[in-house]
Amino acid sequence: MRIVLATLHSKYIHASLALPLLAAYCQDLCADLVIREFTVHEPKEQVLGALLAEEPEVIAFSVYLWNRRQTLELADALVTARPGLRIVLGGPEVSFEGPELLEHHFGISALIRGEGELPLRGLLEAWQQDRLPVQVPRLTWRNGDRICENPDGPLLSDLDDIPSPLQLGLIDLNRGLVYLETSRGCPYRCAFCMSALDQTVRSYSMARIEQDLGLLMEKRVAKIKLVDRTFNYDPERARRIFAFILQHNRGSHFHFEIGGHLLNEKTLELLATVPKDTFQFEIGVQSTLPETLRTIDRPAALELLEQNVRQLRQMGNIHLHLDLIAGLPGEGYHDFLASIDRVAALRPHHLQLEPVKLLPGAPLRQDAARHGISFDPHPPYSVLATQQLSFAELERLQGIGRLLDLTINTDRGHHFLAALSKGCGSLSSGLEQLEAFWRRQGLFRRPLSQRDLFNQLWTFAHTSFTGQVRAQLGECLGWDLAVSERISQEKAPEYLDTQLTDSEQLRVRTKMQRIVAALKGRGAKIQHLAARFQHHPQLPEGSLVLFLYLTRPGRPMQVRQLLL
Repeated sequence: MRIVLATLHSKYIHASLALPLLAAYCQDLCADLVIREFTVHEPKEQVLGALLAEEPEVIAFSVYLWNRRQTLELADALVTARPGLRIVLGGPEVSFEGPELLEHHFGISALIRGEGELPLRGLLEAWQQDRLPVQVPRLTWRNGDRICENPDGPLLSDLDDIPSPLQLGLIDLNRGLVYLETSRGCPYRCAFCMSALDQTVRSYSMARIEQDLGLLMEKRVAKIKLVDRTFNYDPERARRIFAFILQHNRGSHFHFEIGGHLLNEKTLELLATVPKDTFQFEIGVQSTLPETLRTIDRPAALELLEQNVRQLRQMGNIHLHLDLIAGLPGEGYHDFLASIDRVAALRPHHLQLEPVKLLPGAPLRQDAARHGISFDPHPPYSVLATQQLSFAELERLQGIGRLLDLTINTDRGHHFLAALSKGCGSLSSGLEQLEAFWRRQGLFRRPLSQRDLFNQLWTFAHTSFTGQVRAQLGECLGWDLAVSERISQEKAPEYLDTQLTDSEQLRVRTKMQRIVAALKGRGAKIQHLAARFQHHPQLPEGSLVLFLYLTRPGRPMQVRQLLL
């Protein structure tokens, strides 16, 4: 039996983890089994042709928010083009569907609900033996004109029963990003998350975890993303894995989703030894409103989380990505702005603002009417309004989130936003004004180059403020631009003062002669920009700053600043 496991990614760089795990669990049963990955941006006819060229008897699709519509269209087209082809769907986007999905889409032969290894293996085994899959748990399937729905069954009790897809060579290590799970389930019941339905946390054995991590580090995979819902649910287990990575890493970068409140002193001591740019932590704060956290059944100790984040930030060696979710029950517009200010004060490297998505199966979706939440019935099921938050207010909050993505989340505009916060009384107040300007100008509707972005920020500052505040915003913006890209002395923007006196020009020439002499023979090229700062809040009045742009073959440009 020729079997194809397939999915449609949102981007080419993404790689499947689900399909290699399914393949590893079923490969001894079905030797003629292959994995084929595409993206949602490829023409449907091209994907259709590639799949049919495999001459499969079964195609099993992994279905997610981003590929639901395209996958359902493919299923119907595939069976139309090749009657008798069996299509199986599984994955989080269809795990809570019932017989109605099969009734509406004639191309679907079977639907797997929840964790896929046991049901897929049972289904394929039944079809191989030409018998009906009546005993396969968590399966909805087509039997002629009838649609049958089998009851739920237990999950795998021992995850090590799944052979390692890494050791079997089933995972592509050449895309620069590899996903890895070391556990399944989550001990928490956050109402917006599908993991709330699986509170039984199962971990792979430490031997298996170390074996897989060891292989990835030996192969020097650039980025390894751990997909565990709360990686440090067991602090001792997490610390042991951290220590193993630190002992064996050869240059890989690791991303973890962690509970910030679960970090204890021993773990923090170990994390202080992590080399810079090796770990990234994603920490879901979601809300700082106690009533909202209680409503969504999120018991995280906020004060302890903040304390631990401050300590991590003070260490300075771990990239911190913090999340806030708009549209949760009980949280209004000004409540969310207060959450932005409170979390931004922790100085994360990345502050992500997203509207809540009412995912199929999540408790919050089931209770949406009770909470007065309206949401888009189509993927990604984003909230549209709540009792406390109008659609227009949600739009403004999403606009603020996009502005953060354009600035501090891409390491731009730090000085400008600090000055804006000071001038407006808070970061959220400044972002409110900037968002209103951006929307009036229609800037959310079109892409901007980096220079266009900075020029629009200056237009906002120049037209919205006067006096000292405007002067500080302009100089802070000029500093941010000068450290973001190389600027020539002749093409500096108007908000950067590069008109130097004769004595200042002499100081710059003298300094540059020394720097160039020191770099001679080192294979480096040095360029510079000199600017005067009268109003920058962190510099003495009249400061002359030299920005140095150092380039070496095969390396990114380095920017340094010298106060002359």
